[in-house]
Amino acid sequence: MNIATHEAQVGSFVEFRLSMSTPNNPQQVKIDWPNTQREAQFSQWLDVQAANFGLITTSVRPASADASFRRYFRVDGVATKGAPSSFIIMDAPPDKENCEPFVQIAKIMADGGLLVPQILNWHAQYGFILLDDLGAQTMMEVIDKSKPQANIGLYLRAVDALLQLQQSQQVHTLPPYNEALLQRELHLFPDWYVAQHRQLELSDTQKNALDKTFGLIIARNLAAPKVLVHRDFMPRNLMVPHDANESRLGVLDFQDAVYGPVTYDIASLMRDAFLSWEEDFVLEITIRYWERARKLGLMDFEGWSQDFGAFWRAVEWMGLQRHLKVAGIFARLTLRDGKDKYLADAPRFIQYIRHTANRYAELTPLLRLIDTLEGTHPEMSLAYPRPSSPLGGKA
Repeated sequence: MNIATHEAQVGSFVEFRLSMSTPNNPQQVKIDWPNTQREAQFSQWLDVQAANFGLITTSVRPASADASFRRYFRVDGVATKGAPSSFIIMDAPPDKENCEPFVQIAKIMADGGLLVPQILNWHAQYGFILLDDLGAQTMMEVIDKSKPQANIGLYLRAVDALLQLQQSQQVHTLPPYNEALLQRELHLFPDWYVAQHRQLELSDTQKNALDKTFGLIIARNLAAPKVLVHRDFMPRNLMVPHDANESRLGVLDFQDAVYGPVTYDIASLMRDAFLSWEEDFVLEITIRYWERARKLGLMDFEGWSQDFGAFWRAVEWMGLQRHLKVAGIFARLTLRDGKDKYLADAPRFIQYIRHTANRYAELTPLLRLIDTLEGTHPEMSLAYPRPSSPLGGKA
């Protein structure tokens, strides 16, 4: 399957959340397989890897929850120099998942100096990949949600990884984050959140207003400078390495990467799908990112390098596109795929959408539509305090 036609085009929104299983635990866990043929393929492949890498085949156990058809297992290896070792196995059925983007982008990112899982073996026909194990703790799991300032160091490590990623220019390698893709993602909102989840049919006036809003969002975002875009750069996809001497955060779930707006991944990091921060903390980390990004030449566009406010407005418009998309994806995961835990986080994105729409006059029609969908009143629309100078008030 060609990368450009992969399901990633509408965002698989994978949650690669590793389990806290103890390495070298001899207890065997039963793995459910869709059929005996798939189970036999896995056993055959695993035996070969066990011989090559010293795997303990009886230690295979689930290592993640995933919104796509991919599954991840952890398997222990024979201890070396007295230290336990473990590996990660990706199970990606070839008829449902294409591993080629993962393999391709892993190399791009590793060559760019990022800490990503090393591919030790890839069986393209069966769809199994053996990876080294970056650790069992995600950034999300070590965040102190009650004390934002306690997490500054952790977020700056995430910024380190993001800037390293964005310096890997891949205009000729990755699919473009173009108008067609942006439009397709935006329409997940009316198609799944509005029509399927809320079970509402928009009037012609509402449809026209939404189409006009989508046009504005797309135009703003296509104008931004282009870099490698992870598309799910958030704490659940960043790993705290088990090696205490490793300062880099590990980066996962990068197979949907594209070449697109520099604003996307910082918006994804700070307007998280599963965790909300107050505006002052969001701004503090974003400003620190901006200060470093402009020194690297990533902000050389329409005065962004001199004016954080101009860059911040672009981040908000990019974030808005993501918020609308993810609200639609979460509805689809619940209603089509039976994964109801995701829709529980949809209100977070509705809040993000309302917050941004409240700040820009051009987005008033979207704000009114959200209030209609959610049964709220305009005066209740401000989710966060208005940013102070240099950002100004309502644009």
